[in-house]
This record gives sequence, structure tokens and C-alpha cells, in this order.
Amino acid sequence: MSPVAGLAGVSTMGNRYLSLQPGILVLLLTLKSAVKNPRASAPTACARWCPLNSVCVNATACRCNPGFSSSSGEIFTSLLESCDDINECGPPSPVSCGKYADCQNTEGSHFCTCSPGYALASGAAAFRNASENTCQDVDECIAGQHKCHNSTICANTVGSYACHCRRGWQPKSGFQNKQTNTTCEEMSFPAWTMPSGIKSKSLLHFFERIQDLSRNFMVVSAKDTIQGLIQGVDELLATPGDLEALPHSEKRCVATNLLLGLENVLRGLSEALPSGFNLTINASAGTELALEVQEQGYRNTALRQNRAEMQLNWDLVHESGDSDPSVVGLASIPGMGKLVAGAPLAPEPEKQAVLNETHKGLQLGPPPILLTDVTSAFMSKTDTQNLSSPVTFIFKHALTPGPRQKVFCVFWEHGEDGCGQWATTGCRRVDTSDTSTTCQCTHLSSFAVLMAHYDMQEEDPVLTVITYAGLSLSLLCLLLAALTFLLCKAIQSTSTSLHLHLSLCLFLAHLLFLTAIDRTETKVLCAVIAGALHYLYLASFTWMLLAGLHLFLTARNLTVVSYSSVSSFMKWLVFPVGYGVPAVIVAISAASRPHLYGTPTRCWLCSDKRFIWSFLGPACAIFSVNLAFFLMTLWILKRKLSTLTSDVSTIQNMRMLTFKATAQLFILGCTWCLGLLQVGAAAHVMAYLFTIINSLQGAFIFLVYCLLRQQVWDQYRKWFKSFRKTKAESEMYILSSRAVSDASKPSTTQLQQKREESSTQPLRLR
Repeated sequence: MSPVAGLAGVSTMGNRYLSLQPGILVLLLTLKSAVKNPRASAPTACARWCPLNSVCVNATACRCNPGFSSSSGEIFTSLLESCDDINECGPPSPVSCGKYADCQNTEGSHFCTCSPGYALASGAAAFRNASENTCQDVDECIAGQHKCHNSTICANTVGSYACHCRRGWQPKSGFQNKQTNTTCEEMSFPAWTMPSGIKSKSLLHFFERIQDLSRNFMVVSAKDTIQGLIQGVDELLATPGDLEALPHSEKRCVATNLLLGLENVLRGLSEALPSGFNLTINASAGTELALEVQEQGYRNTALRQNRAEMQLNWDLVHESGDSDPSVVGLASIPGMGKLVAGAPLAPEPEKQAVLNETHKGLQLGPPPILLTDVTSAFMSKTDTQNLSSPVTFIFKHALTPGPRQKVFCVFWEHGEDGCGQWATTGCRRVDTSDTSTTCQCTHLSSFAVLMAHYDMQEEDPVLTVITYAGLSLSLLCLLLAALTFLLCKAIQSTSTSLHLHLSLCLFLAHLLFLTAIDRTETKVLCAVIAGALHYLYLASFTWMLLAGLHLFLTARNLTVVSYSSVSSFMKWLVFPVGYGVPAVIVAISAASRPHLYGTPTRCWLCSDKRFIWSFLGPACAIFSVNLAFFLMTLWILKRKLSTLTSDVSTIQNMRMLTFKATAQLFILGCTWCLGLLQVGAAAHVMAYLFTIINSLQGAFIFLVYCLLRQQVWDQYRKWFKSFRKTKAESEMYILSSRAVSDASKPSTTQLQQKREESSTQPLRLR
């Protein structure tokens, strides 16, 4: 080995030795520690390499402190692991601090604080979990923690606060009301300009007066300004001057401007009135204003005037989350009728269809007339087009609607061209009496009650003659049939009893129809007549159903069930069903909608809200059931006839049953079915068929169930013979009585002789 190589080897060994010095040093310290503490050398010695925020478990494992975690889990053995902070406030399982509180994470822990606007009831700044949560709203206004401008009033809200303008103040330009930075100024008179294109000195003078009110307006004198405004409108409409000479289209534009402008100005000026303030103004020409300012908490309120009243729930007036006082007002303007006279009416398509149905046969006469004053309703809330509950209006009127007149609850609908017309959308008539009309609307605007007049179209004289002649003949036949069913003992049975009650119901219904269907002068009487007709015709259909059921049972049993042998089930069934079911239907209909009995032209059921189906529904159901009975009866008879060959009497009975079944369906079913088919091009033909068959219904019943029965003819002969015998005996008795009377009287000759003898007797005595 060369010296250089030896030197290199020594150098290399030296470097290795130097690199082993730290390890040797640690080993020596460990041995020293083991000598001093023999227990530490046991297998349970702590690992010296555990990272920050952890503790050793043994010589080979470590555990993270609470609030920290490693990627390997709670205990780890890798030298590369670290203990990182656990975010208790974040996913996947955040700590719940409860309501109105937020979680705040810290190094190895967390704490909860109340959300802004809330504080713990104890006054502490933090808490650990939801069980310690006592966060409650902080009233910043009372605590003085708000930053509201001195032109506003602080109002506490849940978790925060809002700055409201004072009564009679409004937000400055660039600010919004009810914000934390709201700044306000005294309100000004609401803008109201004259409609363009209208040349009228009277209207110009009125708007000059409005400008004077605007220039002199002060918040403290808001009441006087409102009174001056009402007086100005009243004087303008009391003496409209050249406004009356304007075309109707321009008059409607002026009316729209006045109604909208007055409503807007009154809503704005009322914001300056204090809470709890009630204002009533009666102008000289009849214009009235009723206004009320109230806080939250009121439920129902009513504004009353001489000829109008408004009833509403106070919750409608308040906007959601608004704690300011709210305003509701009602202004009656009788002079407005001069401007809206002759304005068109645009009813809803559904109401127009009902109108056409209920006034079928009527023609619209003169334009609708204004039955009441024009009344404007307003409130502080501007969005009043779709209220959650309807507002009730009661209007008084001097005119009494007649039987040919229809009453509408209407409002003034503003058109895109600045003009307007009457409309009915969202309004309905609840009731009308001789002196008042009650309306309900789901929006606010300017309202009134219109009365439309209808002229009766000329009725078909042929149908009228057929109706009266046929019903008169039916009445006679029904009366004879009822007497026959009642007095003819030879035919009395369950079937006879059913047809007796059917004849009585039809007789009374037809008699009432002929004599009282047009008695529309008195509404109460007309409603009673309509209810009676409803009941009698329903009872007729019910007895028809029972007759159809009995005919089906008879055909199935192949025997004629006598009245004495009828089952107890049938006995107890007929009268409750025949008279009770129609009574229940009419009672429910009358209790639910009594105002729909009687129409302007007929004492019958109105078609409004499909009320006519309280009659058509049961009638169609009975007709359908009877049709099923009819088909089953024909099937039974066909099957039985095919098995009969020699029993002639049975075959005759079966044929008679078949004929009666067909006749009953034709008489008591098809007639009303034809009435339902009066639509389209065939309506005229169906009307004739319906009138002819239905008006002769009683005649058909008398023919089928009386004249075509041999027992009835035998009974008629007995009655006729008995009548002739009684008449002959009566005549013989009268003749014999006269003979006896004549025999008992002295003759004329005998009387003369007696007189002569009496005259000569005194001479003989002398």
C-alpha cells in the first residue's frame, strides 16, 4: 500500500467516524438513561419521535391530542405522520351550536357564538354546544346599538333592525325606506297632472286648484289638504261645465284620470296622518270620504257611508313584515256618473256564458245604467290586485231591479289608452234586494253596481199553443188516471199505487207550471215556486224509478204482484224514497244556494255555478238506471217468451209487460232526454219533439195504464150503468113525487063549487 493510499484510507475512516458521532452520542445517552432508570429500558418506553400535538403510547406508537387527528387514525406508528387540527365546525360532522348561533374553530378545539343581532341570556360571549345555547334577539333600538339617522325611527327586527321614515316623511333620493342607512325628508304633495289631449276650462281650473294645494302643502296640515281636495273634486263634478260637452270617449279618459289621481293622492297624503286617526268628510254635492289609520292587531274593520259600506280583514291592509300604521279609505263620488254614463261593460267570458244561459230568449236592451254611486277603495299597500281574501261592499240604491233586469258588480278597468270601461273580473254579486246590493271583490279599485235591461224575444207561438193545449189535456188525463187508480178496486196493486203517486206528482207539477212559472214579480214567491217545481219534478222521476224497479221485479218473477202480497221491503221502501229523497235534495240545494232559485224570466233554477244540475243530475241518473232496468226486462221477457209455446194467457201477459216497459221508458225517459238534446242545429226540432211529447205525458199515462186495461173498461161500464140506474131511479122518484103531490091537491071545479056554496049559504039562512 502506498502512502497516499494509506492516507486516503485513514481519511475515509475518519469521515465515517465523524458521520457516526451523532448516532453514537444518542446511544451513549440512552445507555446512561437506562443505567440510571432500569424501568425505562422495559418494553413500555415512550417513542421519542412522536410529532407535535401528540403523546406517545409506547416505544413504537403515538396518539394525537384531542382536537387533532392523523391520516392513519387515532394511533399511528409511522415516523412520517403528523397531527393536524380537526375543524369541528366543518364537514363531515359539524358541531351543532343550536338556533341563532355560529360555530368558531380554534387550534385543537372550538366554541359557539350567537349570530349577529343575538346574544346569550347570561351575557357571556361564547358557549360550547347547543345544550348551552340561550341566544335571543337583541333589541338594537333599546340598547342604542343602531345607526339610524335622526330623520328616521329605529324599529327592531329579528336579528337586526330597520330605520323607518317618520309619519309624513319619505326617503331621500337614492335611499330606500326600512334600511339601516335610510335617510328621510318631509314628504311632498303627490304628483297629479291633467290628462293630455283634453280641452276643458273646467278641468284646467280644477288642476290649477290642485297646484295651489301642492304648493301650500305641509305635513302638519295634511287633514286640511285632504278636505280641500275632496271639496275640489265635489265642486268639479257638481258643475262640470264644458266637461259634459266632451265626446263619450274623452269623458271616460277624464274619469280614469280623476279616479286614479284621487286614489293616488289620498293614499300619499294619508301617510302623514297619525296612527289611530279616523277621518270622515261629507262635501256639499254628496262626495264622501271615510278614512282610517290603525296599527297592527286589528282584525275586521268596516268603513260606512250614507250609501256605501266596505268590510275587510285588517290583515289585508298590512304588508308582510311592516310594523308601520296602515291606511284604508273609501271615497264615494256620485258626480262621477256624469262622466261614465254609457260606458261599455266587458264581463268575463264565463259570466257572459252564464248570462246567455240564464237569459236565454232575452235580448240586451238599452246600455247598462249606473245603479249606485262610483266608489273608490284604497289602502296604503299598493299591490291590491290579488288579495288573499275578498273585500265586501254593500251599496244602497233607490231603483229596484225588475224581473227583466240583471245586476252586475263592476269595477272601473283602466285601459292602455288612458281611458277605461266597466269590467267584472274578480268581482261577484252576493245578494241583491230592493234597496241594496252586496258585492265581493278580490282586488281594490273604483266600484259600482250596474243594472242591465233585457227585452223578451218573441216566443214561438206554435210552441206556446202546443205547450198550453198539451198540458191542459195532460192535467185532465192525469186527474182521471188518479181517480181511476184510487177508485178502481179491480186493478189496485203495487203497480197501481206507484202510478197513482206518479200521476199526482205530475198533475201538481204541470198545474204549478201552467199557472205560476211566470210569477217573477215577487222574488220570494218566485223562489218558493221554483223550489216547489224542483221538488215535484224530482218526485215524479223518483216514482218513475220505483215503477221501473217494480216492473223489472215483476218480469223476473213472471207474476203480477198484488198490492196485498207485496213484500214488506217494498212497502217500507216506496214512500221514503218516493217523497223523502227529493225532499233531501231540494233541502240541501235550498240551504246551500237559496238565491239561485228563480230567474229574471222564469220561476225555475238558475244556471249560475251549474246549479241546474241539482235537477239534471238526479234526473239523468234515474233515466240511466231505468234504461238499465228496461234492457234487463226486455232480456228476461225475450228469454221467457222463447220457452213458452201453448200458454196463451201467459204469453199475453208477457207481451203486455213488454209494451208497458217500452211505453214507460218512452213516456218518462225520452221526453227529458230530448230536452237535453236541444243544442246545435237540431235544437229547434228537438224543442218541438220535447214540447209535444212532454206536454202529452199525462194523456199517454191515462191511455196506457187505464184505457188499455180490460178491468178498467169493465169498471167504467159498472160506473156508467150505476150512474144510469141512479139517474133513472132519481127521475122515477121525481115523477112519483109529483104524482102524489097532484093527487093530494083538490081540482079547480071542486074549489069553484065550494066557493058558490059558501056564497049562497047566508041567503038560505035569511
